[in-house]
Amino acid sequence: MREDRQLLVITHLSQLLDFVTGIGGFIVPLIIWLTQKDNVAGMDAHGKMILNFQISLFIYSIISIPLIFLFGLGLFILGGIWLMGLLFPIINAIKVSNGEIPNYPMTIEFIK
Repeated sequence: MREDRQLLVITHLSQLLDFVTGIGGFIVPLIIWLTQKDNVAGMDAHGKMILNFQISLFIYSIISIPLIFLFGLGLFILGGIWLMGLLFPIINAIKVSNGEIPNYPMTIEFIK
């Protein structure tokens, strides 16, 4: 197993494709994780972390949609989700490049 911090950083940053393609931020990290989890040290843990974060953001988005119509509160929640989806991949990519352990708050652990 080889150590490849650069690929780990790219995997975290690939989540930002959501802002360009809509779903690329889930598909690209999934493909990288599935193809490299046995070859790159730490990829299995990082891939699971990223996918759990993406699934959690999707669920939070779905939950917030009815709240838009009921209370208007859903707009604030969607704004927070958008901000989290933008900032945390960047913050965690920087952490990984510095050799630190990344953290995605409010993530539901679906993949263990």
